[in-house]
Amino acid sequence: MALDDNALKIKLREWKDKQRRDDLKYLGIGAASLLAFLLFWQMAVKTGLANERTLPAPSAIFETFLDKLTDPDPDGNTLGTNIFASLQVSLSGFFAALVIGIPLGLCMGWWTYADRFLRPIFELIRPVPPIAWIPLVVVWMGVGLKAKALIIFFTTFVPCVINSYTGIRLTNQTLINVSKTFGAKNFEIFHKVGIPSAMPMVFAGVRVALGSSWSTLVAAEMLAASAGLGYMIQYGRNVARADIVIVGMLTIGLVGAFLAAMLQFVEKRFLKWKTTR
Repeated sequence: MALDDNALKIKLREWKDKQRRDDLKYLGIGAASLLAFLLFWQMAVKTGLANERTLPAPSAIFETFLDKLTDPDPDGNTLGTNIFASLQVSLSGFFAALVIGIPLGLCMGWWTYADRFLRPIFELIRPVPPIAWIPLVVVWMGVGLKAKALIIFFTTFVPCVINSYTGIRLTNQTLINVSKTFGAKNFEIFHKVGIPSAMPMVFAGVRVALGSSWSTLVAAEMLAASAGLGYMIQYGRNVARADIVIVGMLTIGLVGAFLAAMLQFVEKRFLKWKTTR
C-alpha cells in the first residue's frame, strides 16, 4: 500500500513538473510573439513605412508612458489619477450589475413565474446599445459619477443575467430528482444544487461583463469627464497627440488584463471542484 502511495506521489510530482514546463513554454511563445510585433512596429516607423506623427514608435510611446506617471500635461492629470478615476466608474457599474443581474438571472432561470413576468421587460432592454442610454442618463442623473456608472451598468447587466439564467437552466435534472427524493424543498434545491451547478456559467458571464465594462469606458467618460483613461484618449485626439491616445488604450488593456487575472484567481479558488483542461 505504501509503495502504491509513493508511486502515486511520484506520478503527481511528474505531472506538476510537466504542467510547469508547459506553462513556461507557452509564456515564452507569447512573449516572443509580442516582442516580434513590437520590433516590426519599431522598424516600420524608423524606416518610414509608417508616419511617426500618426503612429509613434513603441520607444516614443514608452517615453510618453513614463512621463505621464508624473506629468499631468496635456490633459491635466497624471496617469495614476486617470486610472483611479476610470476604476471608480468601471467598477461601480460592474459591481452594481453583478449584485442585480446575477440573482435576477438565477431567479428567472429557476422559477417559471419570474421568467414569464420579467422576460418581456428584459428582452426589450437587451437589444438597446449602452450608448443609446446616454441622452436619458444625462437627463436623469446629470454628468457625474453615477451617470457614468449607469452606462457601464447597462453594458454589464445583460451578460450577467443571460449567463446566470443559462447556467441554472442547465442544472442536471437527475440531481434535482435525487434531491426531491430525499425530501428537499424547492428553495433548498435551488440553493444547494441549482446555484453551485450554475457557477461556471455565472463566472463566464462575469468575465464577459468585466471586458464589456472596460470597452464602454471611453463612451461613459464622454459625459463631461475631467479625468479618466477615456477622457485622456479623447483629449489626446483633440490635440492630435497619437502617443497619448495609444498610451490610454494600452493602459486600458493592461488594467483590464490585470482585473481579468484577478477574476480568474477568484474563480479557481471558488470553483476548486471544477475540472479544467
